[in-house]
Amino acid sequence: MDPLARTRVGEKGRVVIPASIREALGIRIGDEIVLRIEDNELRLSTLKTRLARAQQRLRKFIKPGRSLSAELIAERREAARHE
Repeated sequence: MDPLARTRVGEKGRVVIPASIREALGIRIGDEIVLRIEDNELRLSTLKTRLARAQQRLRKFIKPGRSLSAELIAERREAARHE
């Protein structure tokens, strides 16, 4: 579903994101969002969505069963032992 809504630019360039759009994107009060211009349009996304998209793109480079975070922790512990 692609919700469509209209709104106006208010004082100081403020734009209110209608509830239907916030709900569709899972945006809650206090969430941080990212704004960017793409194809001459303003695109809005949440940091959570962008992080999930980045993780999905990187998964194709990681073999199944491999944990990069576990490897990083092991490397850090090893380095700490040598300090």
